[in-house]
Amino acid sequence: MTDQPRILTERRGHILLIGLNRPEKRNAADFSLLQQLALAYGELDRDPELRVGLVYAVGEHFTAGLDLADIGPRLGPNGLEMVPEGGINPWQVDGVSLSKPVVIAVQGTCLTLGIELMLASDIVVAAESTRFGQIEVSRGILPFGGATIRFPRAAGWGNAMRWLLTGDLFDTAEAHRLGLVQEVVPDGAQFDRALELAGRIAAQAPLAVQATLANARSAQREGAASAEAALQPALARLTATEDSRIGLQSFLTRTPAEFMGR
Repeated sequence: MTDQPRILTERRGHILLIGLNRPEKRNAADFSLLQQLALAYGELDRDPELRVGLVYAVGEHFTAGLDLADIGPRLGPNGLEMVPEGGINPWQVDGVSLSKPVVIAVQGTCLTLGIELMLASDIVVAAESTRFGQIEVSRGILPFGGATIRFPRAAGWGNAMRWLLTGDLFDTAEAHRLGLVQEVVPDGAQFDRALELAGRIAAQAPLAVQATLANARSAQREGAASAEAALQPALARLTATEDSRIGLQSFLTRTPAEFMGR
């Protein structure tokens, strides 16, 4: 780890802000950044007071991708081992999934692992001038953060291969068309809009949010039948919670609900 934190974390109510903090290198990810990001995801997952994460980047660019000069020598026969104790792989390609949603705000350059971080998250807000690229094939490697799995699922096979196999850059309009980005906003507005969306998520019943997320992920990873089988048991568990009672009372009284997470 370096003295200068590669990742900035800040609690804002029930939201954990997670900032990529290597602007002098266009937030290229060295080993320290990857480890600190994994630890931030672990904190988000463990803390019951945290309901949603917001990932953003300090400076003009979201990320220029991997810092290959730093990462290359660390690649072993099993690839890259970068998750310290207490952390969660932010790309969630090792069988461990984050239990809480993540909103991401991107701007400037967003390459390789940045796109894969978007694909592993739940809602993406992009500044309109953002440029994207899945350029691993131009560096002699393959995307190893999930793009080969999630990009075709999000965009369709041909749409994904168009960008995965050429390494070409594309703009925000194309990212939105492909389904990689959910909202496009004027430059400089991406963080505030992402924070607004994260706040909307944090205001909902957290156990219900997590159950919704878990079932949707189950459908993707294990198929519709597995997710269908889990629906009624999940509903039964949720209806027995205090938050369910609060939600019903809110409906009956037409007053805002303040959920407790239990």
